[in-house]
Order: sequence, then structure tokens, then C-alpha cells
Amino acid sequence: MATRKPVSLAKSDQDLSRTWPDEPNRFAQDHIDQFLLWCVKKGTSDVTIQTDRQVYTDIHGTLYPATYRPLDGADLAVFLDKIYGPDANARLASGDDLDVSYEIRPDRYSRVRFRVNITAILSRGRDGAQITMRTLPTDPPKFEDLGIEEQIINEWAPRQGMVIVTGPTGSGKSTLLAAGNRMLLERAQGCGKMLTYESPIEFTYDGVKSPRSVVAQTEVPRHLPDFAKGVRNALRRKPNIIMVGEARDRETILAAIEAAQTGHAVYTTTHTMGVASTIRRMISAFEPDERAERAYALMETLRLVVTQALVPKKGGGRAGVREWMAFPDDVREKFLDMDINEWAPTIQRMIPSYGQTMTQTATKLFEAGTIDKRYYLMLTSAGGGGGH
Repeated sequence: MATRKPVSLAKSDQDLSRTWPDEPNRFAQDHIDQFLLWCVKKGTSDVTIQTDRQVYTDIHGTLYPATYRPLDGADLAVFLDKIYGPDANARLASGDDLDVSYEIRPDRYSRVRFRVNITAILSRGRDGAQITMRTLPTDPPKFEDLGIEEQIINEWAPRQGMVIVTGPTGSGKSTLLAAGNRMLLERAQGCGKMLTYESPIEFTYDGVKSPRSVVAQTEVPRHLPDFAKGVRNALRRKPNIIMVGEARDRETILAAIEAAQTGHAVYTTTHTMGVASTIRRMISAFEPDERAERAYALMETLRLVVTQALVPKKGGGRAGVREWMAFPDDVREKFLDMDINEWAPTIQRMIPSYGQTMTQTATKLFEAGTIDKRYYLMLTSAGGGGGH
């Protein structure tokens, strides 16, 4: 995405760029929630708080200053302590970036939630920090709100096996998973016991009516140290559905496969583009001498792979562009009878018959006038994860 240009203070007479009227000379902890609630009321999607800069709000893709005064190190320390806790600076100094969720309860009946990333930066020759706060909807969206294709919806709820949602950072994987969870919860028969392991927890399900379901959400590393331990924990709790925030290492992938093999429906994500590259990436997490065995175990459990990218729509907003492939019994049998090195090219050939390529989806959106030509070309190029 193109770099957004901050709007200068000279434009502060515009409604969107007026700064917080209650801005203090020095931020204290009791100012922070008031300030963030003001940002949310302005329609902000992201708040950026950075050492030696004004606070900026992102409203419909444009940055506007939310404070007149640049924040110094003392102000940042107050934000860090309030949002993360007293050991934030020590964690940043050790080379970690911090992912957390933050919640404000204006009253007993409502809540405002943020997904937060805190990263150490260099500012004017000194160590500083940038806090990025993404506002989250109170309730997860519905599939129809996201324009999810009917075929994906139909394949979303296997009795057991693995559904993998893939895409780059910021491609809406967590939102898609949350919408899927909502659909499962809102079915007449519910979904039984659902356990989620997330880093951080983005959506909650308090407002979703589901009398025949129970949801328990665990945050990594706040409640458990990693996703692999999350899956092991789930297997001791008799769930029907397990959601694993990210399958990015050998241990987590192994645990997810084991859970899917033992009769659970497992939902997870990876940072890949395209169905074939997702399978290839997951297999490559294993040592060469165990790769074939693990690959066949993975294929036995696969039910659906969905890749998503978000691109700007004409007229504002963003469109989800998806490639997907379902893996019914007969398809899995074909792959289990062939060498794993043949899987990637075979998947590419089979996607149009059992799903849809990124190129096909992008073409439909372009021809409907939803996206510009440059995004269409980007998605259909060889580097865009398209169906070539």
C-alpha cells in the first residue's frame, strides 16, 4: 500500500483534523482512555502514538493529527504502562515487539477494543517507541458482510479436519476466521465447545447468541506460552472446534495435524499467498527425513485452504480477493497416491475445478468495476499469488 501522508496542522480547521479538545499539557494514565474513546468516536481505524511526534489517527485512509503537541518520552512511558504494563520498556529493550489487546469499558454494557503492536524505534538519536492501535468491532462480522463466496461458506464446517486461512499481514485473516466462528455459533444446532488460541484476542463472542455452544478464548502468551502448547491444552478439554491463531512452526503444525486426526475441526492461519505455496510452506517446516510422512498426514486432514488479500476499492474501502480450494475425499486420495513433489503443480491445475484462483477472483472484481486496473494487474501477476 502507498505511504499515507500526514495532514498538516495548518488544516486543523477541517472537522476530521481537529485535535483532542481536552489535550493536557502532560498525559497521565487517567487521560488515556478518554483520549482513545474520542479517537474512536471520530471514526478512527488506527491510532499511531510515537515518541517525538503528534498522535495521528487514520480516518478512511488519511492520517490526521489528534494532538497539537508532539509526545515526549515521559508521555510515551505513561501510554506504555497503561496499555502494556510496567515491564514494557524492558521487553522492548530486549529486542521484542509486543502484540496485545486493549479494552476500555465506558460503562457496564459496552466495550471498546483495540489490537495493539508496540515496537522500539530510534527517534532523534534516542530509543523510542511506536504504538499502533487498531480499533476492533464489538462483534465479529458475518460472512455476508465480508462478501464471502458461497462455495467457501459451504465448505467451512467439516465435521473434522483442517481449514487453513492464509495471506500476508493485514489481509484480514483474523476477521475471516472470526466471521467463520460466528457462523458456526449461530447455527441452529450450535457448534459444541469451541476453544480459540489467539495472539492477541481480537474479536469476542459475548454478543453472539448461541445457546448450544460454549466459547473459551485463550491469549498467547498471556495465558499460555505458545500455540503448540495451546493445541496440546485443547486436546485435554474435549472440544469440538479448535482455532489456532497461527501455524508457523513445526511444533504447532504437528499439534494441529494431530488434533485434526483425532476427530476435531481445526482452523488456523499461515502467512503465505496461494493454496499451493501454503501446502509447500507447511511441509517445509519439517526435517527432510520426516517430510513425506508429515506431508501425507497433513493431506489426510486438509479440508479447505483460503488465501485472502485486501486491495482498495474504487470509491473507498477495501475488497477481499480470495483464492481457495476444497479437498474432498477423492481429491485427498489422489494426492496421497502421488509423490509430494508433484503436489504444488497438481494443486495449481486443480484449483479451478475445486475452488477459484486469485486471477479468476480479481478478474471478476475488475470487470465489475470494483477494483482499479493496477490492483488487478498486481493480483494476476506471477508475484501476486495468482492462478498461474
